Parts: sequence; structure tokens; C-alpha cells
Amino acid sequence: MAGGSCGGGSRVKVVGQVERVDGATLSYAEFVDRFMRPNLPVVLTGLTSSWRSCHDWTLAAAADRRAPDLDFLARSFPSPLVQVADCSSREFSDQKRLEMSMREFVDHWAASSSNGDSDGSLLYLKDWHFVKEYPGYVAYTTPTFFADDWLNMYLDSHPIHRDSDIANHTNEINCADYRFVYMGPKGTWTPLHADVFRSYSWSANVCGRKLWLFLPPSQSHFVFDRNLRSSVYNINDDVSEKQFPEFNNTKWLECTQEQNEIIFVPSGWYHQVHNLEDTISINHNWFNGYNLHWVWNLLHEDYKVAKDYIEDIRDICDDFEGLCQRNLAANTGMNFYDFFVFITRFALANIVELYHIQNPKDTDFISAKTANHFVYNLMSIRDVASKMVSTEAFNIENICNISEQNRSAFSDIIKILEEESFRRLLVALSKAYNYIDRGQKDCLKMKDSSQKGCLSVTCLKPDCNVVGDIISFMREIHGPMDLVTLIDSALSDR
Repeated sequence: MAGGSCGGGSRVKVVGQVERVDGATLSYAEFVDRFMRPNLPVVLTGLTSSWRSCHDWTLAAAADRRAPDLDFLARSFPSPLVQVADCSSREFSDQKRLEMSMREFVDHWAASSSNGDSDGSLLYLKDWHFVKEYPGYVAYTTPTFFADDWLNMYLDSHPIHRDSDIANHTNEINCADYRFVYMGPKGTWTPLHADVFRSYSWSANVCGRKLWLFLPPSQSHFVFDRNLRSSVYNINDDVSEKQFPEFNNTKWLECTQEQNEIIFVPSGWYHQVHNLEDTISINHNWFNGYNLHWVWNLLHEDYKVAKDYIEDIRDICDDFEGLCQRNLAANTGMNFYDFFVFITRFALANIVELYHIQNPKDTDFISAKTANHFVYNLMSIRDVASKMVSTEAFNIENICNISEQNRSAFSDIIKILEEESFRRLLVALSKAYNYIDRGQKDCLKMKDSSQKGCLSVTCLKPDCNVVGDIISFMREIHGPMDLVTLIDSALSDR
């Protein structure tokens, strides 16, 4: 079977190992300086001992090893439909996907284990939205290193798409969140890829062992063909030198991830993963101010591809840019307008929180570290927004043609600040930085949502004027240049 084993039999050149660090002794600032900011992978130990999933979902095996408790999983989480990858069957650039019930998947796994793979296929449950499906069951606690998660904060309160002709399609790009459970028997694997949106990811082994092969972003072009369209599927195959002439120049990092260890996967690192034992893992994709530029760069590159593909119909298309953006959303998972709504709301949330740290009499939570977080976030958003200014999507003609759903989602600042969805985002942001800075779940007590005035959870003053301060800078945002101006005004007022 293709991709069944890796490591000793790998065809690639391994030049180093991923660093392993005791996460219990690592501070958040050290994690940022050593791994997140320089965009380097790391294995973190000592962070999962209290997780309910590590006990409930597993059984004692040989020595100190744990194995999946398949019967418990099928009884306790009887999902009617889960997505499963057939690791023996390729479909385009991924494995063939199937849908089945949790009981069907577990029964197949048990039969394969006892009969030596009864029907010739190895099935791997992937992308199970466990948190959304079973919100009352707290299987784990996100480590502080990964709490600054803009992607999932946003999706907990906002849709990824606003356009009705995109959002009404039920498919994988309209994702409820990017928090997943993966589980599969020994031999299951994931083909070579870089993560969605070029996000960070973290993956924790509840039980089992995984072998990871990592390729630095500086070498990612080596896994593509001459036209930069097709990439290598399985690094253990006899990769065609004619099709991929530079693949033999690749130099890889390797890592064997043990049970109860968490691996941090940085942005843009291509990786291939193999389960060396029956394995259950918990995975998040996420991004924040440190890798926001990676997300924009991917959108911009994919946009150019989508645009070039249909350039020959520009003259006969009533809304050429709109078609480009719809294609981008379908291919990548969001388009420029989705992303602009996203960064506008995060800019406003960071401005609101920064305002309260600048006005300590209005708050019970003051932290220089937190203030630095908000300033850094705003500068990161400003940098990306400034790059969006010159794009065709935001010229006057195309801005006039965008949907009312998108325009209303970023234009009227007062309306945004009054929305319950924005309040939930603000609460999530405040709690995340409180958690990061205090290193524990000592989150601020939320005020009653009926309280008038400011809706920040840090604010104690019922007649807080943060809304007035913000709209004194700007009342409406018409495009990226306005967002740059708003951020400049908010930061100059510090």
C-alpha cells in the first residue's frame, strides 16, 4: 500500500530532528520568541496529564502505553456521520473521503485489527468537529501557547462567508470551526501538504505514536512541478524526477511524536504524517497576529491563479471580480472580502481592549504585556491591510459592486460595535489574553449583556465612551485604506 511506512525506509534526506521541550517549564513569551515568531516546529511535553480524553478515551496496554477504547468512543459519541479517509485510495491531491457513522467506523477498525485488514483498506477518521458536536464534554484544555486563536474565536461568533451565493452551499469551506479529532489504526497516514490558510496547527496525541516529516517553507517550491501547479503526494513514492526536477534537493526534519506529546506545526511547513500505532489525536488550525501575513499571502497567490484561469472571459463577464472572489472562496476557503471583514472586526476588538488599558480607571485588569499584545495585533493587521489597498478587488468600481452582506459587515462601525456577535468576539479576545497573561483559567467575570455603555468585559464604567472615541476617528470603513487610517489614529492616541 502506498505510504504505509516511513522513517527508516524513507526516500528523503533527513537532516535533523524537531526540538523537544518541557511545556510545563516554558513561558508564553519564550514560546513566542523561540518558536512562534521565528516559525519553527517544536514538540511540547508535560501538558496533557489532566485531560479527560487521555483517561476516558483510552485503555491500559503494554507497559505504560495506552490504546484507543473503541467501544467507549462508539457508545459515548454516536455521531451519525463522520468523515473518513481511505488511506489506500488517492483522489486528486488527497485521499478518497467517505462518510459513515461512528459505529461503522469503529466496527471497521476493530475488524481490520483482528483480521489483518479485512477488505484491503485502512480508514482514518479526520476532521471530526468534536467540540462543536459535543460542547458539554470537555475533552481537553487548550494550552496557553495556542490560546491566541483568531480563527476559532471568530468562527464561534461569525460566519466565514457573508455572500448568500457562497454561504448557502453546504460544503467543507463553510467550516463551523477548525478544532478536530483524528483517529485511526497503525498504518494510516496523511499525504504531503501545508495546512489550510497556511495557518499554524497543533496536534496532541491522546494515545499512539506518529512519525512526522517536515520541510521548511524556504524549500517548499522543491515539491512542485515546473509550473508550480502540482505537488508531490507521497514522499515515499518513486517521485518522478522529470515531473518534480528539484525534489531530490529537499532536506527534511523528522519527529516521532509519542503519546501525551503536542507538536506545534508552523505556517507554510509542508509535512507528511504516519501513525506508527493505533492513534487518537486532537488538532487545531489557528492563526493570529504573528502569522496573519501568511494567510494574506496565500489568498493573494491563490487569487492570481483563479484570476489567470478565467482571464479570457473578462470582457464578457458582468462582474469579473465577483467571479474571481467566488472562485477563490471555493478553492481556498475564504476570499478577500471574507478576510477583510475578519481583520476589520479584529482591529475594532483590539482597539476597544487597548482603550481600556490606556484608561485604567475604567478597568479592573491592567497588564503591560496585554497592551503589547493589542498593539502588536493592530500593527500586524495594519501591515496586511496596507497590502490590500492596491488590489483590484478594492478599487472604487468593485467596492460598489460587492454584496450588501459584505459591505454592511465592515462599513458601519457603530452597528458592528452593537452586534451581539462582535460582543462575543470581544469576550473571547479578552479571556484569551487574560488566560495567556495569568497562565490559568482565571477569566474575568462577564457583565450582564443588558448593561448599557461599553460591552468590553474589562470595563467597570457604565458610561464608558470607547464607542465615542472610536467614531471620533472614523464612522465608516469603505476599504483597506480606511482601516489603515483607523488603526493609525487609535495608536497615535496612546
